Amino acid sequence: MDAQSFLTELGHVAAASNGAQQLRKMIVLLGVSGKLIAPQSRTTANELLDALLTRRKSLEGNGLFKRQGHRTETGPNDLFVQTPDHWARARINDIGQVVGGGTPRSEVSSNFSEDDGIAWYTPADLYGNREKFVVRSRRRLTKQGLESSSAQLLPAGTVLFSSRAPIGYVAILGSEAATNQGFKSVVPALDAMSEFIHLYLRAVAQFVESRASGTTFKEVSGSIVGDLPISFPGLEEQALIVAKVDELLALCDRMEVQQQRGRNLQKQLRQATVRAVAGTGSAHELQATWPRFADNFSHLFQTPEDEGDLRGLILDLAVSGRLLSSKVRVQTTAAELLESIGIARLAWASAASDQERREALSMLKKLRTQLLTVPDAKLPEHWRWASLLQVSQAVVDCHNKTATYVGNGIHLVRTSDIRNGRMDLTNTKKISEESYAHWARRMSPRPGDIIFTREAPMGEAAIVPDGEKICLGQRTMLIRLLPELFSNQFLLYVIQSPSFQHRMVESAVGMTVKHLRVGGVEDLVVPVPPRAEQDRIVELVDYLFRYCELHSEQLRNKQSLGGHLAISFVEVITGVSTERQEREAMRAPQTELIAPLVLGQAPGVRNAAPLATILAHHDGQMSAKDVWQRFGGEIDAFYAQLKHEVALGWIREPAVAEMRQETA
Repeated sequence: MDAQSFLTELGHVAAASNGAQQLRKMIVLLGVSGKLIAPQSRTTANELLDALLTRRKSLEGNGLFKRQGHRTETGPNDLFVQTPDHWARARINDIGQVVGGGTPRSEVSSNFSEDDGIAWYTPADLYGNREKFVVRSRRRLTKQGLESSSAQLLPAGTVLFSSRAPIGYVAILGSEAATNQGFKSVVPALDAMSEFIHLYLRAVAQFVESRASGTTFKEVSGSIVGDLPISFPGLEEQALIVAKVDELLALCDRMEVQQQRGRNLQKQLRQATVRAVAGTGSAHELQATWPRFADNFSHLFQTPEDEGDLRGLILDLAVSGRLLSSKVRVQTTAAELLESIGIARLAWASAASDQERREALSMLKKLRTQLLTVPDAKLPEHWRWASLLQVSQAVVDCHNKTATYVGNGIHLVRTSDIRNGRMDLTNTKKISEESYAHWARRMSPRPGDIIFTREAPMGEAAIVPDGEKICLGQRTMLIRLLPELFSNQFLLYVIQSPSFQHRMVESAVGMTVKHLRVGGVEDLVVPVPPRAEQDRIVELVDYLFRYCELHSEQLRNKQSLGGHLAISFVEVITGVSTERQEREAMRAPQTELIAPLVLGQAPGVRNAAPLATILAHHDGQMSAKDVWQRFGGEIDAFYAQLKHEVALGWIREPAVAEMRQETA
């Protein structure tokens, strides 16, 4: 690879999601392979190796190092990277001593001030970034505490290598200390070798981790670390390499800071643009504002994480009536709908008995005295603002005490079980039938009801799934609608919309933790369109959300491709092979749809039919594999999109939906 190609590809690597990480990896690998600085003196490093071996024998004689026995020679074939011929080759055990750690008895291990005792480290005491970890003392030992353990007092300059939970974190001791069993520390025979050994262990950490073993947890043995082959130059060249690595890693840090600033600016621009579009007062204003938004769409939404703002914009436009065409003839009004809800509520109160009747009468009493603050935001003329109480059959609070849990029973839905409009019943606590009868005595939740959280967190909501029996946990409320008059999915989208969430926060109480009182939830106002328009809005939002997910999937694929490019770039430059699993991720699926894809009826909006658009540009017929390659997404996303466009008639149903296994 020439210099120009290197610089061109470097830009792509830096822009990848893991680009900075891969650049750091490349810098360290180039450093320990001697490719980062101009060739130095061709004087071999064998004199340094001889000095290290002599020093090691001296330390063995003094009892400071264990005798290592027969020394295993190294050769070019067992090195991780190709290094200059004038570098020396050895094993870690030749140039230092690998030392494990130990844990003292609890009764003599205690906390002291930093000026007292002996520092004692675990891998959890490392902090910083992986390229330059340092250790911070959390525990200190007495001399007796150290002697009661198998730990040794390690001198300053010792290179710490975490051997379990996690593996591969590297740091240098600034002063003498001891460690627990989570480290395999390297004490250099010469202090001057510390920095280069530290650099080398950072370079090979991933390889060492792959050799870990264990059933309960993975661990790297001291023999694995001690047998690592290492190639090194003279001390002067080592110092130059370490200085150059530090310089380039500092540039990576600066690049990341600048990238973060750029992302922050992009986020501010996106949010400001979204607010401007969402704040348009009418469909006419939206029509005028939209082209600017559309022209800059790719700059505003660059990562899958940006999808939340896009979904929020869709919801705000939807629940304010600006997604609907003004040309649609209005058959009924929201005022008529609210009147119908009121009549149905009165009929329910008349027919109900016992606890249900008490709830119905309580609702009617609250409605007679309820005072509402109507937002300034404009709605279509035939829409109305109304409270949650006004649009509901009933709004019921939970029993705010903790039920007794059982191993198997009825789902107790707590606030942690409701996120992003969904109810997760996989890890719920369970209660007995007896507890359920007491906790749900006011009103038993049923499928289709909305569960709303008023605290910790506030403002999450989800619909009770079909076929499930649940009970309200603490700080949740039940919202029951009249299904034939008000759509629960429309109300859920209203609750999820940023505009509703903003009004909700303004209504919340509490100094430290914001929350809603029961009456505060009942008073929250929502936009009310006629029922037919509610259903149409839900249909449109569902449709647009599918394309939000498709767009996010394409961005994820782009990030993944950029990440693989970065990894491949490092492999080309350094000569270090990529992990097998990283290469596996790039393989195409081993199945192929044989039947050709044929264009059906023309879609009304091209952006909504990417596959049909591809077919239209290629004479209306292509193989599925060719369409998938031009689509650019993951195979699962491709088939999901294909199914969608076939269902809408944009692509004809394949004559033979045959799958065949591709040969390797």
